[in-house]
Amino acid sequence: MKLHKLLLSLILIFSMGYSAIAQKQRPNVVFIAVDDMNDWVGCLSPGHAITPNIDRLAARGVNFTNAHTAGTYCAPSRASIMTGQYASTTGIYKYQVYHALYPKLVPLQSSFKAAGYETFGAGKLYHHQDGFIDVRDWSEFFLRTERQRTSGWPLDSWSSEMPMPEQGIKDNSNRGAYEGGSGLRKWGALPNDQEDKMADAIRTNWAVSKLKEKHNKPFFLGLGIYAPHLPNYAPQKYYDLYDRNTIPMPAQKDDDLDDLPEPMKSKMIKEARAYNRNYKESGLEKESVHSYLASISFADAMIGRVLDALEASPYADNTIVVLWSDNGFHYGEKGHYGKKVLWQRTSNIPFIWAGAGVAKGKSPDVAVSLVDMYPTFVEMCNLPKPKQKLDGVSLAATLKKPNKGKDRDVYLPFTEPNAYAIINKDWRYIKYADDSEELYAVQEDRNEWFNLAEKPEYASVKKSLRAAAPKTFAKPARQHIVKRDLVIEGERYHWKTLK
Repeated sequence: MKLHKLLLSLILIFSMGYSAIAQKQRPNVVFIAVDDMNDWVGCLSPGHAITPNIDRLAARGVNFTNAHTAGTYCAPSRASIMTGQYASTTGIYKYQVYHALYPKLVPLQSSFKAAGYETFGAGKLYHHQDGFIDVRDWSEFFLRTERQRTSGWPLDSWSSEMPMPEQGIKDNSNRGAYEGGSGLRKWGALPNDQEDKMADAIRTNWAVSKLKEKHNKPFFLGLGIYAPHLPNYAPQKYYDLYDRNTIPMPAQKDDDLDDLPEPMKSKMIKEARAYNRNYKESGLEKESVHSYLASISFADAMIGRVLDALEASPYADNTIVVLWSDNGFHYGEKGHYGKKVLWQRTSNIPFIWAGAGVAKGKSPDVAVSLVDMYPTFVEMCNLPKPKQKLDGVSLAATLKKPNKGKDRDVYLPFTEPNAYAIINKDWRYIKYADDSEELYAVQEDRNEWFNLAEKPEYASVKKSLRAAAPKTFAKPARQHIVKRDLVIEGERYHWKTLK
């Protein structure tokens, strides 16, 4: 009997010791999101933006040059990242709130919490409207104002107390965007001494303060930077980094849209005419690109603050840093201004990993997706597998040995069922819900100017790429309406059940 008790005690001690070691060895995670940042950053091609901090992160980690968003704009992309499931699995194709519709889905921060992590969040990790932040399982989620905390946690990145450009007229419909020759002009330089009053700087400084604290548990620190999302307001010094007269403009081709299928062709020709009228013909094209580049450089400076704080902390050697953008942005490519399309400038985004368990100074061109983050964290941080099936694949092996990474067909859902893109190193195949198609040989046609979909010699290529798409597509989920369905309860809120 005594021997039996002794054995039980030894087993208990061993298991407790093993658990403590496993807990200690789990890496911390710094999870940095930027908004609408396309592949113009310095460490990617064409590298128009001045981004020394993003570049140094890439130099000490793995810089995926062929990485793609999980949705063609903010809300569905971020829902996919936080749940690990594509819109075609959940039905969250547009502005649906995943945690209101599917409360049993285990979000990313909850998996970290279940693994014993402290979880800290700030800024735009979710969509920016009221009620979109999934408040569950955050040890602390930073909000700047009491009004945010008691009104459904909206981001209010450009609310009335934020500094604004001195020139122009405020346009309240765009939370501070101003008009100056065009109602679409949403940019301007701020005085340099106003930088730390900006919402992004306030949130970044809070994240830095967390890295200066003592943590007895591993931590997951998420920081969502709103820049370079419109309005492109940035301190003057970031504008001064660029000579507007020498800024390279996005490549365009006069008859680019002629080989698109209908009705996409008519729609995009109409958009291109609007872009030409509002930007090119009005002389604002270079000004808009300049402001976007300045905002990218401002976001880069915020990232630099976090990297500096991490490197000065005791956590530098046991922390994974991940940088990602929810989607890219077009500035005239294919006549388009914005996102919500399936072309390269929307889908290809900065996606950089560095730190514990990650190789240094590698830039693999294998196709990957932001939806791969969740399963990668499960493997690298020893998280419990969530109950839901994860649609992505773990990148842990590629992060450790990038040269052995294998290319694959990456799926990108559109804004409705049965519409998507399939992307790999050589091809981008686009299929719309009406079965119309586009096909681009991206190695030879980087600008996607020549649609090959109607050429019979590429039928087998299309067939192979179509095979990578889901066999079934979820119906679009019901969409909550903020003013009607959001119920505020002090500092908390919940959504009404949709019937």
